[in-house]
Amino acid sequence: MTARKICLIGGSGFIGRHLAAQLASRGYRVTVASRRLDLPEFRVLPSAELVRADIHDPERLASLVAGHDAVISMVGILHGSRAQFEKAHAELPQKIVAACARQGVRRLVHISALGAAQDAPSDYQQTKALGELAVERAGLDWSILRPSVVFGRDDAFLNMFAGLQKLLPALPLAGADCRMAPIWVDDVARAVCECLARRKTVGKRMDLAGPETYTLAELARLAGRASGHSRPVFGLPDSLAMLQAALMESLPGPTLMSRDNVRSLRWDNVSDQPFPSDLLGFAPAALSALAPDWLAGRDRNAAASRHRAKAAR
Repeated sequence: MTARKICLIGGSGFIGRHLAAQLASRGYRVTVASRRLDLPEFRVLPSAELVRADIHDPERLASLVAGHDAVISMVGILHGSRAQFEKAHAELPQKIVAACARQGVRRLVHISALGAAQDAPSDYQQTKALGELAVERAGLDWSILRPSVVFGRDDAFLNMFAGLQKLLPALPLAGADCRMAPIWVDDVARAVCECLARRKTVGKRMDLAGPETYTLAELARLAGRASGHSRPVFGLPDSLAMLQAALMESLPGPTLMSRDNVRSLRWDNVSDQPFPSDLLGFAPAALSALAPDWLAGRDRNAAASRHRAKAAR
């Protein structure tokens, strides 16, 4: 195929690394906007270029997207003030839309989040919904993907639960009964690639939920068992969960849980719609078929290879 140019905005994180690799393997040339240029994962991708850019500057953003055939908007933050959430999730998509319109870039794929809604309990979910609205009103050839919680061998989700149980005698958990449908990071990346390849995904808002549903407590217990560090996991009432999160927010280092995260967990992170296989052309992998091998430290490629063979990838 003739290489096309794709710009990833917010592409230097967990999902972006996997997406850039899949795009490169399909023959796309990829520009990744980042604040850092010392990211070794991208050095092994000859068709990927890291570009330092202030993506919140409209002029720099317009210059960044110029000359590309499509833009992938995937900026997201999990912690912050209301103003910070609005800047990342609502104001930036508006700027991306304006930059695309200015530079004549018609194709836009926007990665949002399952549970995004203006009446949702958290700032994260509410501002994600505002970003979706900006994209839908853009007049561009847009597609919106709404993944549930995303897992993978290098995630900060299941690996966090495994690490905590290695250190702690028990795991007190906020939102223990919140239901989730975890989706494999490679399937999220593949969904983006299929959006670029399939015209029928234009104008579609698609929920990306995995085939299995777990409560958060069940996921924590699975991570503990598979990693060999199973500990008692028990749920916290909402008042104690908010207190725990407030304390975690005040600790130095990365925030593991914030009060806004606790509010997000008041809504189940599942979809009432089936996975859009008819639009995307594939079915998602199950967490139970992949994660235990990674968490146990077995060959990290074995389970993925088995799944790809079964799916005829």
